Amino acid sequence: MQNTTPNLTHVLPSGAAFMVPIHEKQVTTRTAKAVSSVKFSNSSAIGLIKSNSNKKGDVLSISRIAGIMAAKKTSDIIPLCHPIWISKVQVDLRVVESKDIEGEPNGRIDILTTVTCDGKTGVEMEALTAAMSAALTVYDMCKAVDKGMIIDGTRVVEKVGGKSGDWKEEGWLEWLEM
Repeated sequence: MQNTTPNLTHVLPSGAAFMVPIHEKQVTTRTAKAVSSVKFSNSSAIGLIKSNSNKKGDVLSISRIAGIMAAKKTSDIIPLCHPIWISKVQVDLRVVESKDIEGEPNGRIDILTTVTCDGKTGVEMEALTAAMSAALTVYDMCKAVDKGMIIDGTRVVEKVGGKSGDWKEEGWLEWLEM
């Protein structure tokens, strides 16, 4: 009888961590998308971001660049992550004002990252790292006016390519297409 219990891919039966070998895998085009949000606890930050008058600079542009840089450095940050040749990193940020959403009276910044490579392993970690870095940069740039921000909802929402096939979060609709 075959074991149907899922196993962690980076852990040996002894419990030791190891880097998963990919040398025998086929090169395929792989894409992953990840999202994150920075929710504000007061209304000051959104106004500064929209008017581009934050003392630290252009929050959206700098956060976008931080996300791109982080995707390229993922294997330096995540211990068992393979270095890969990324062919695309896109970081999109959307200002969502309080008048546009119910239950979030102070607005938020939504982040969507897309990472693509032709390689032997997926780019989910690169997409997540880009989303988190962009969110952390928004936080860093706005903490002088809002110390109660919440980074929320960070997750992979779509992956394409590779041996395990394509996957998309049920019900997820890309806001760039809306």
